[in-house]
Parts: sequence; structure tokens; C-alpha cells
Amino acid sequence: MLSGNTSIFHYKEPFILESGEYLPELEIAYHTFGEFKPGTSRVVWVCHAFTANADVFDWWKGLFGEDCYFNPEDWFIICANKLGSCYGSTGPLSINPLTGKAWYHSFPRVSIRDMVNAHEILRRHLGIEKIHTVMGGSTGGHQALEWTIMYPGVHEHLICLANHAKASPWSIAFSQSQRMAIEADQTWREEHPEAGLRGLAAARSIALLSYRNYQTYLETQSEDSDEKTTDFRAMSYQVYQGEKLVRRFNAYSYMRLLSAMDSHNIGRKRDGIENVLASVKARTLVIGILSDFLFPVQEQLFMTERIPGATFTGIESLYGHDGFLIETEKIKTAISRFYTS
Repeated sequence: MLSGNTSIFHYKEPFILESGEYLPELEIAYHTFGEFKPGTSRVVWVCHAFTANADVFDWWKGLFGEDCYFNPEDWFIICANKLGSCYGSTGPLSINPLTGKAWYHSFPRVSIRDMVNAHEILRRHLGIEKIHTVMGGSTGGHQALEWTIMYPGVHEHLICLANHAKASPWSIAFSQSQRMAIEADQTWREEHPEAGLRGLAAARSIALLSYRNYQTYLETQSEDSDEKTTDFRAMSYQVYQGEKLVRRFNAYSYMRLLSAMDSHNIGRKRDGIENVLASVKARTLVIGILSDFLFPVQEQLFMTERIPGATFTGIESLYGHDGFLIETEKIKTAISRFYTS
């Protein structure tokens, strides 16, 4: 029985960020599953979404795992925790080696391109020359797309799910509402690991509304009685989701990752979004969730129409944006058709 390996790569050189700031050194936490065979390209690299971690077998069950579509018996599977997160890679609660203290508010802003450069450093360290498929959903899709643009020729296939080429005013507005919730927490400006947690719970409640949609709540949170006037299921559900995130995340990383997501724009300092999409060399599958409220399917169609030879699959789901994590059977069918077409 194969099991995943958890590792941390210590990069001892300064890591220059897109902003011009730098980290004196870098740690990258990553999980691997299966056996890497040098000289082959049976490598699937997963870029995880917003508050996920590098254990893709844990949060993408049905798609990744033993007896699943991406089985470690057949593939070498790797997922690295993104820069700025709190699951082992360098982030705001890491120790700044120049001060001997946690970064907290002084942790520099990072971008999707910075996250990709960290992935690239790890790829070279591991001696992986070619990646059969790089894939990710939501902000993981942002990373996967940027990687194929920044380092053309490394990836044979690109699979993007529920993402876009540029942050929209709509998605940025949701991010700003979450920032406002955290900033309204009176503890936010303090410097300790639990600063801003009440605000973080409220931010997660806001985010969840964008991850789902009206129909999701109608079918999962409706009341059985017409007599209720308070203590509605939808209320307790929002509280539960906020508290659930607080138990595993921190407000500092959340704020930095929101900023990275908002700054996503593949056209920045390049020759326009359409020309950049036209430069993608990897054979591409774009998957959209038809009920997605946060990154509407028109954004995936925009990418598909401009990436040479790209294939689009639209997936029906009750769960809106979160459908990319839930509709694994439909996603497996789409990927299978893509690989064999």
C-alpha cells in the first residue's frame, strides 16, 4: 500500500518577490505520492486552492488516491503548499531569520507569480524535467496557468478548473469585504498567532456565500417548519463554517492570500491577456462549473477561446464554485475524454 511522503525543502538563498521585496530564505512544504522515475513524465503536479494544504489525497478524494483516477500506482503525484500559507511553507507566522521573530504584519505581499517561482525552485530541486499534467482549481488554477506561461515547455498538459485569467471586480469586491471583516476585529493589529480570529470567522462566512449560491442554500439550509422566527439553519451553518476555518488557519495568511488572488492578472507587464493566452504551449483542458457564482463560467470560456486548441467542459453542480472539489466523477469523465481525444 502506497502512502504519501511529507517533506520540507529549505532554500537557503534570498527569494526575490515580484514586488522587489525578498525573503532571506524559503521553506516549501510538499507531499508526494507514488514513485518518481527520472526520465519519464508520469508526473502530476497539483496546485492547491485558497486555504487548502499540500495533502491532495485529503481534500480531493475521489480524484486523487489509491483506486482513484490519479492513482499513485500509476503516477508520481506532488502538491506543494503555496507561499504565504500556514501549512509548512514560509508565511506570516514563520520566523524571520533576520529578526528571530515571527513576521506577522511585516510579511511581504506575495503574488501568484511568486507562488509559481517557489514551485519552480522545488521542481528543479527534485530533478523533475517534465510534468505530464499541472492542474488546479480556483486559485490553484491561477498558479497552474501562470506556471505554463512563465516556464513554457515544462508542462505537457494543463488542466484548469473554475479559475480565470484576471481577477474580476466582482471577485475583488468579495475579497475586500472579507478584509474589512478582519480589519474590524479589534485584535487584528496585535502581533500574536490568534490576532484577528473573530474577523477571520466573519470573513469565511462572507467567502462561503461566493463559493455556493442561492440554490445551494435553498436545498441544504431550508427549514422544515414555517413557524420559526430565529435560530435558522442558515445562521448556524455560517457560524459553523467560520469557526471551522479558525481552528485550522490564521488571519495573517488569509489576508496575504486574498491579496495574491486579487493581484492575479496574466497580462500584467506583458503583451495583453489575449496574446498571453495565445502563447500557452501546454495541451489545455478548461473546466467550468456552470453554477459558479464567484468565477462565472464566462471567464473559463474566455480562456478556452484564446488558448490554442484548448478544450472546454462545463459541469452541472448544485454547489457552485465549490463544485470543482465535489463533482469528482464528472471531472474524471472530462479528464479521461481529454487525455484520449
